[in-house]
Amino acid sequence: MASRAVRGVAIVFVVALLCSGASAGNISIYWGQNGFEATLASTCASGNFEIVMLAFLSEFGNGRTPVLNLAGHCDPPSGTCKSLSADIESCQSSGVKVFLSLGGAWGSYSIASADDAQDVATYLWNNYLGGNSGSGPLGAAVLDGIDFDIEATTEHWDDLAKAVSALSTSSKKVYLSAAPQCPYPDNHLGVALQTGLFDYVWIQSYNNPPCHYANDDATNLVNSWTLWTTSVPTAQTGSFYLGLPAAPAAAPSGGYIEPDILISQVLPQIKGSSAYGGVMLWSKYYDEQTNYSSSIKDYVIRKPSLVEVPTLASA
Repeated sequence: MASRAVRGVAIVFVVALLCSGASAGNISIYWGQNGFEATLASTCASGNFEIVMLAFLSEFGNGRTPVLNLAGHCDPPSGTCKSLSADIESCQSSGVKVFLSLGGAWGSYSIASADDAQDVATYLWNNYLGGNSGSGPLGAAVLDGIDFDIEATTEHWDDLAKAVSALSTSSKKVYLSAAPQCPYPDNHLGVALQTGLFDYVWIQSYNNPPCHYANDDATNLVNSWTLWTTSVPTAQTGSFYLGLPAAPAAAPSGGYIEPDILISQVLPQIKGSSAYGGVMLWSKYYDEQTNYSSSIKDYVIRKPSLVEVPTLASA
């Protein structure tokens, strides 16, 4: 770095980190809806992901018997999903959080009342979060959090968020995440998100032309990102993730962004926000078709702010 003399004193500019220890951007991903994708253990072992969401608990609430649907990976009624316990613990031992995702596009679910929300939260605690039932559908493993991928009904999701959040104790944090569609506010999760209880918000910026990347133009996406990140309270800094399809086939209605375009045109416009946490991908199966996560993982990191600070040095 060049310096210049001023009255016999050289002013040397050094780069100072204004946000020392600033959190890095990361990648979260959905796993479980295609039996041909890699195992959960190998997904975590790839080193590409911070959080894996198991998709989905597709039936629950309003008197329904809860149903875990992990496509071709295992069969919960016969108990074969308990074999995933070792995979989950392997993920966690390598620093990857594992969440259970509620809902999805094709499930049968709703919450009838605040009392029903409490009943569902109790079920989640006892069967997935280390409660009193001993061994749930996934065996003895204790998951790290609950994801809300709610695409049906509108009422009482705020009650469920409050009931699940209340499960956290001084010794165990139960994380909450949500995957709203990018039109603001989300039709289903709008009220729940205003509770400020969610630790992570994956904005699904695809299958919605008014707010996803289209026609080589990121304007609508960036405007949507700004609206979301300035309108929704969250439980921590760096809570918002840009939700993207990992392959064109993952988003039939559009929104796929080529990795080089994401890196050069989109990320630079959103990474400066303190709300930025990283990128969410749908899904592991599609990621394997394109190696999307491997292509972007070195670029999703949020760089700390830099400023040139003058210091005095001898000429």
